[in-house]
Amino acid sequence: MLMYDIIQKKKHGEALSREEIRWFIDGYTKGEIPDYQASALLMAIYFQGMTDEETAELTMAMRDSGDQADLSDLGPYTADKHSTGGVGDKTSLIVAPLAASLGCRIAKMSGRGLGHTGGTVDKLESIPGFRTSLSPEEFRKQVEKVGISIIGQSGNFAPADKKLYALRDVTATIDSIPLIAASIMSKKLAAGSQHIVLDVKTGSGSFMKTQTEARKLAEKMVAIGRHCGRKTAAVISNMDIPLGRAVGNSLEIQEALAVLKNKDTAPDLRQVSLTLASMMVSLCFDISREEALERCEENLRNGAALKTYWEWICAQGGDVTRLQESENLCPARFSFSLKAPCSGFIVHMNTEEVGKASVLLGAGRAKKEDSIDFSAGLWLSKKTGEYVTEGEEIMLLFSSVTDDFRQAEAALINAIQIQPEAPCPAPLIYGIL
Repeated sequence: MLMYDIIQKKKHGEALSREEIRWFIDGYTKGEIPDYQASALLMAIYFQGMTDEETAELTMAMRDSGDQADLSDLGPYTADKHSTGGVGDKTSLIVAPLAASLGCRIAKMSGRGLGHTGGTVDKLESIPGFRTSLSPEEFRKQVEKVGISIIGQSGNFAPADKKLYALRDVTATIDSIPLIAASIMSKKLAAGSQHIVLDVKTGSGSFMKTQTEARKLAEKMVAIGRHCGRKTAAVISNMDIPLGRAVGNSLEIQEALAVLKNKDTAPDLRQVSLTLASMMVSLCFDISREEALERCEENLRNGAALKTYWEWICAQGGDVTRLQESENLCPARFSFSLKAPCSGFIVHMNTEEVGKASVLLGAGRAKKEDSIDFSAGLWLSKKTGEYVTEGEEIMLLFSSVTDDFRQAEAALINAIQIQPEAPCPAPLIYGIL
C-alpha cells in the first residue's frame, strides 16, 4: 500500500477503505509516514469530506492506536459528557454530581483550557487540595464509592489523535467536521463509558459558528457512537452568550456551587445543566427525557446532588470547609469596573472576545505552557438583552496584575454592541439529537 495512492484517491473524492484508513493511522502513529504526506491527506479530507462509514472507521482506528479503558466492572450505567468548548461553561461541575446522585457512574477524564475556552481540570484545581491526578485504582474505587471521579487526561489514550491534532493545528485543517468528530469520539470511546452525552456549542464563543455546522457535527458524532455500540445523544446549545455570569476558574466553581444549592442566580446555566444531566439519566436508565428531567430537578431541590458534590470534592482531597465558608474562593489582588460607554440594550457580546479577555487577565492560556491565575476572570454584571445606562458597570474584572486591565478593557469594549432597541431573545437549546 502506498500513501501516494491514498492521497490521490481522496483528492478525487473517493471513499477510503477500512484497510487504507487503518494503514494510514498505524503508519503515522509509528512515525513511518512523514508529516508532508499526512498533511496532504488531511487537506484532501478537508475539501472532499468523508462518508459516515469513513468517519467511523477513522475514529475506531484512532481509538485503537493506544490504550482503552475497560469500565465493565463498574456496572452498566457508566456515563460521560463532552463539550465542544465555550466561555463560562462550567456545566460538568453540575451535571456530573447531579447525574451521579441518580445512579449514573461518572468516570470522566477532562482537559485543560486552551485559547478562549476554559477547561474543567483548571476549574477544579482552583479548589485548594483538589487532586486531578489519581492512580487507576484510586480512580475506579472512587467511582464505585461516590459515583463520580473527574481527573485530567492521562495514559496513552488515542495517541494518533494527539499527533494528528498538532498537525491539523498548523495546516489550517482544524475546522473539518469529519476530523473534529473523529478526534472527539476516539477519546470518548477509548475512555470506556457506555453512555455519552455531547454538548455541541454554536455561536460566537464556539468553534462551530453556525447552527448548521453544529448540527452536522452533532449528527456525525452521534452516528459514530451508535456505530460503535454506545448510547449517544447530542445537545446543540447557544454559545453566543457566555454561560452564567462568571468567567474564570474559581469564580466558575462558586457559580456552579450556587446552582447545586438550588439558587436561581444563573437560570441559563441551570437550564443547560439540567438538559444535559437529564439526557444522561435518560440514556442510562432508558426512561423518557421528561421523567429524567423531573428526577434531576427533584435532586436539585432536595439537596441530593449537592450531597454527592461534597462527597466527590472531599474524596479527591478538596478543601470542603473552605468552599462551604468562603463566598470568594480565590480573592484577586485587583479589580476593575468596565463601564458602559452609552445607554441602551446590549444586543450582542462577542463571546470569543470575552474569553480572550479572560486569558489576558490570567484566567486562561495562550500557550500550553502558560500558568493559570485562579483568581483572575470577570463577572458579567449585565448580559446580552439587558438594559444598561451610560457609566453603569457592565463587567467586573479581576486580576493579580493591574497592567492586564488595559488590554482586556479595550478588547471587551469592542466586543459589546449597545443599541436603543432590545434584541430578540435567542433560545439556550437549539436542538437535541
